Amino acid sequence: MNIFVLEDDFLQQSHIEAIIQELLMKHKMSYQFFDVFGKPDQLIEAITEKGGHQLFFLDIEIKAEEQKGLDVAKQIREIDPYAVIVFVTTHSEFMPISFQLQVSALDYIDKSLSEVAFRSRIESVLQYVYDSKGRRELEDSFVYESLHAQVQTPFKDILYIETSPHPHRVILYTEKDRIEFTANLSEFVKQDKRLYRCHRSFVVNPVNIARVDKGERILYFHNGASCLIARTKMKGILEAIATLHKHK
Repeated sequence: MNIFVLEDDFLQQSHIEAIIQELLMKHKMSYQFFDVFGKPDQLIEAITEKGGHQLFFLDIEIKAEEQKGLDVAKQIREIDPYAVIVFVTTHSEFMPISFQLQVSALDYIDKSLSEVAFRSRIESVLQYVYDSKGRRELEDSFVYESLHAQVQTPFKDILYIETSPHPHRVILYTEKDRIEFTANLSEFVKQDKRLYRCHRSFVVNPVNIARVDKGERILYFHNGASCLIARTKMKGILEAIATLHKHK
């Protein structure tokens, strides 16, 4: 779980941070990232992953800009369609606007609530996101988790994973997305046997292979993307594709 808080008031920052820390300890919830931001740009720059494990608590009014938090929510949704967004605000009147912007907020927590009610609402959100992790893993999802990164995406959408030009990083390509994160390519086949390593630089999802050019040793996906196939891996990738067709 990654937790982001956007709040420009120092006292409110301290208050929300203390409540979240206490609740995480109370329920023994593990998390990979937790930080509080006073500036929207800092928060946006800190987003390096995507998935339902990403939780954002956003104040709507930032630096006297009454709807700044809504703008930030829209940016987050463009970066990460699966993230969980919660508004913590005194401006609940902006709720209809958020529906128009289609940011799909999970909750609106009013700062004027009693301390008990305020804490309870934050607790409910944390439990929802933390418990959802287990449900996602039971669904047909690809979930990669390490000390350095956590990525969750529908398995059927994965095309391939390749080594990045940046050291110790990989790039995951799906039907609609490109996600770069810290990992080793060899880890993916060990974690999910449905994937196949067809080259030292590529791990592919055989489900989405549209065509194999045996002469050029290139495989193609439905969207036109392609990957190289090592000479020693040609037989294996053809067998993987044939096995899939047998089970259709």
